[in-house]
Amino acid sequence: MLKLFSGSAHEELARLIASHLEIELGKVELKKFSDGELSVKIAENVRGDDVFVVQPTGYPANDNIMQLLLMIDALKRASARRITAVIPYYGYGRQDRKVEPRVPISAKVVASLIENIGAHRVLSMDLHADQIQGFFDIPVDHLFAAPVMIEYFRKKKLDNLVIVSPDSGGAERARFFAKQLHAGLAIIDKRRPKANVSEVMHIVGDVKGKNCIVVDDMIDTAGTICKAARALKENGANSIYIAATHGVLSGAAKENLLAAPADEIVLANTLPIHEEKRTPNMVILSIAPLMAEAIRRIHEERSVSSLFI
Repeated sequence: MLKLFSGSAHEELARLIASHLEIELGKVELKKFSDGELSVKIAENVRGDDVFVVQPTGYPANDNIMQLLLMIDALKRASARRITAVIPYYGYGRQDRKVEPRVPISAKVVASLIENIGAHRVLSMDLHADQIQGFFDIPVDHLFAAPVMIEYFRKKKLDNLVIVSPDSGGAERARFFAKQLHAGLAIIDKRRPKANVSEVMHIVGDVKGKNCIVVDDMIDTAGTICKAARALKENGANSIYIAATHGVLSGAAKENLLAAPADEIVLANTLPIHEEKRTPNMVILSIAPLMAEAIRRIHEERSVSSLFI
């Protein structure tokens, strides 16, 4: 039997997924003691079941990761047949390699914790780096929000469209969007002097008089993508749309987005985006139908990759 449980990180998304699967969300008791310790109890029988745990590991990342681990351990000890960690946003994903001596590969540490605690497989979306899949020795199903985003922009019927990558690392993502939307492609060359600080240098591609969509995997402090939007406006862009899968929105993100010359800011609901973080021009797209279909296919032992063909 397929069962779906949720941690406290994003219960709204879990309920939407359960609704699309036409099942009830599993019962779990989650508590936090006064000293900060977390308590988990699975409040129904899961013996022999195919269990999925929805828990993005965004802010507060450490609490959400710990809660996910405790839920997996509880399910394993309750004799669940298979446990899939559904992690729409994979925290610590930006620390995926050694960029200087004597630092950890934190994305690998998190992967080891999830695997060693007893998860049988992982379902995630738009990992910051593709190699994170290789940090696991269990199956990882990697979903993409691109089909949801592309369908949204296709309905807008924008002409003279250019897809913009805010840096060279996102060129492949931007190229995919451009191909699907029959649009041009531009890349912003920038220098990043330190973490969460970026400096736009120049734009590779023609954006003058064009409608531009800046695509990225996440918006954290929004410094990079907002500087990209300003650079596009200075170079004569007609309209500017910002699109990203993960709305981390930490620090001065809201202030930066309010100041950016963007017609719309389009995000997926992989993370909860509370009202105080939203801007008037923000659009939230639901990835629940896509997640639900992937879960259904995993449960029925059918192809997940065919969702993106």
